[in-house]
Amino acid sequence: MKASPLVALLACLAAGALTANAAEPAPSRPNFVYILADDLGYGDVRCLNPEGKIATPHMDRLAAAGMRFTDAHSSSAVCTPTRYGIMTGRYNWRSRLKSGVQGGMSPDLIEPGRATVASFLKEQGYKTACIGKWHLGFDWKRKEGTPPFTDNIEKGVEGWNADFTQPFGGGPLGVGFEHYFGIAASLDMVPYTFLQNNRVLEIPTVDKSFPMTAGKAKSGATRPGPAANSFEAENVLPELTKRAVALIHDSAKASKEGKPFFLYMPLNAPHTPIVPSEAWRGKSGISPYADFVMQTDATLGAVLDALQQEGISENTLVVMTSDNGCSPLADFAELASHGHNPSFTFRGTKADIFDGGHHIPFIASWPGKIPAGSTSKELVCLNDWFATVADILGKTLPENTAEDSITILPLLRGEPKNARKTLVHHSVNGTFAIRQGPWKLILAADSGGWSEPRPNSPAVKKLSATQLYNMNDDGAEAVNRAVENPEVAARLTKQLLQEISNGSTRTPNSESKPEKKG
Repeated sequence: MKASPLVALLACLAAGALTANAAEPAPSRPNFVYILADDLGYGDVRCLNPEGKIATPHMDRLAAAGMRFTDAHSSSAVCTPTRYGIMTGRYNWRSRLKSGVQGGMSPDLIEPGRATVASFLKEQGYKTACIGKWHLGFDWKRKEGTPPFTDNIEKGVEGWNADFTQPFGGGPLGVGFEHYFGIAASLDMVPYTFLQNNRVLEIPTVDKSFPMTAGKAKSGATRPGPAANSFEAENVLPELTKRAVALIHDSAKASKEGKPFFLYMPLNAPHTPIVPSEAWRGKSGISPYADFVMQTDATLGAVLDALQQEGISENTLVVMTSDNGCSPLADFAELASHGHNPSFTFRGTKADIFDGGHHIPFIASWPGKIPAGSTSKELVCLNDWFATVADILGKTLPENTAEDSITILPLLRGEPKNARKTLVHHSVNGTFAIRQGPWKLILAADSGGWSEPRPNSPAVKKLSATQLYNMNDDGAEAVNRAVENPEVAARLTKQLLQEISNGSTRTPNSESKPEKKG
């Protein structure tokens, strides 16, 4: 029986649609590469600090191709809490860790079942990989009769309570990463061995410790404890770099065919132990710390080169940032003698509630999407990564996910609009501060960290219990304006308490209009 003209037309259209679909190019969803330096100061990056004395050509290269942010902040002034914020899009103090950092043997900090940026991207069809320092806990198997590991930093010897012959649970694989290679926590914490997926790469059999700063006998040493016989601190950054470059090469073909990847690369550098490789020792002409910063910059360069070699730079969003400010262990006095300040013009250092603790470098590049050589002065937070990724993919996040993450996609596109109205800061001892517009309110009389005036020091007794600074004209936080602006201090205190109690800062009722400059 001959088909009717209508049936024939429909069949033709259907066949045409199938042919068109087969000929369509692979989806152009971007790859995401997120590089998190450890203790890198804002002032250490030449494109952010023209007066800086450390050469950072690859960070400068990334900025020239994309956007540098001049008012970016980590959610905490120390390691573990910031990493929690990046992964979950939540403020760190909403977790069980209210102050301090975890150790290398500590249990998982990210709550079971909580969505992370890795699990979200995995659901979107992304290949997910973490290469680097985790520092968010693992489910280590313990030897029989030994006490549970806690969130406290272990003394080192306690690491021998783990049964390293058994696979560990949790960690990156437990929160959405398909592949993991790296170290458990900061490189001054045990165990001193590489981890791959859910096992140690080499079982610790000896005790080891490393100088806090290579070539400086008086710098102290890391906690002695379980180590793999072949493990050496100075080999960690080169190995992470090599593994990341290899992963990019291995993932490029699939990326071009519509299977993009997310590479989260939390580095061990330039955190202590400050151990530049032999090829980098003395390169800066300044100090081992400056050498290590240059080597960290070179790691970024290797990643950028791999993306370029594979022809996938155009479809990759690369972020380079730091988990908090620079540590005093970098030897600020030695750096200052060469005219260099890792904290730039900010007050304080890592651990502090002052901006030196959490005002960090943040550079992003995505050719054709982010205007080259651009600068944003808008207030942003590392927590914003989760919401930004979702926005790029056109996905709406559930209300109970990434509660403190605000998309910065409009800013990346060069639009002046910024949805973030406030930002809550947190120090190593749990001190709170809130930023809104030009104002920053600190609910303490001290630094909340390691700078003067230190918590519980005699000097604090003579100071006001509240600090208020106008960051537009006093970025160094030198003049406390709480007494002359009591209404601003009261309003910001109320706003902070509201944001803590609401459980989310993405909801409309948690925002209020910023105060005009005064």
